[in-house]
Amino acid sequence: MSIDHTYHLVICGSVVPDPLQSLEPVVTQGKPGLKNELMLPMVLDPFVNHSLNEAAKLREATKDTQVHLVAVGPKAKLQQLMMVLAQKTAFNLVAVDAPAGGFIDSHTVAAALAEAIKAIPGLDLQKTLVFGGWSSASRASGTTLQLVGEKLGITEQFFGVDRLTPAADGGFTVLERVEAGQHLETQVAGAPAVIGWATGELPELPNNPKIGMMNMAKIMPAIGKAKAVDLASAGFSVVDTALPAEKRQTRVVKDMPAAAVAAEIKEWIASGKAG
Repeated sequence: MSIDHTYHLVICGSVVPDPLQSLEPVVTQGKPGLKNELMLPMVLDPFVNHSLNEAAKLREATKDTQVHLVAVGPKAKLQQLMMVLAQKTAFNLVAVDAPAGGFIDSHTVAAALAEAIKAIPGLDLQKTLVFGGWSSASRASGTTLQLVGEKLGITEQFFGVDRLTPAADGGFTVLERVEAGQHLETQVAGAPAVIGWATGELPELPNNPKIGMMNMAKIMPAIGKAKAVDLASAGFSVVDTALPAEKRQTRVVKDMPAAAVAAEIKEWIASGKAG
């Protein structure tokens, strides 16, 4: 079913080191970073991937809706990532050439994202839905998307969203996670709004080489025109970084009755050492 309404969809995303890799914090040139960061494989923030899936679905259900991906990261890493991402769905890339590390003030990142969004040709903020991850594998700290909305003057914001259902009049229904595993359903009159996605309900988009070739024709010039942004923030610094300390205590016991094992585990939990 196609709805005769047009949204302007903007996805805020970031290039991040693959979370499946071993990430070791180090200090280089007086700044915190990751060991061998330039050698690590990069991916689109996994939480933002859900946003891309949902944007593709919403575009198909509405009329003349376009998707803009505002991506932050080093040019070289963005180019590598787009070779894969371009095959998923049609979108217009707005590239911001900046460090990919997570040791950056979210206010500074939000300012760079908001500036890039405002510069998108033909964008009508009154029709805009800003998508992004509810959380982040890198720089969000749970605050960046909210700050982007504030800098754009968008105060209708929803986080932990699993479903967005558009209506014929331009409004939509948002299914938002709340406490105790429940959802809150909200009827929204229409754009603009900020949507921070949780996992959503959609599978990973399949690869489509034809879409990939069409996308890359626009993506490569966009990366070439990427504005370099210095994300240094006055008054913000990371004092120290370290991996969480590992502590393991193992005791090997043979032929211990199951009831005795359960009783010992219960006692251990009650002592508070389990936390």
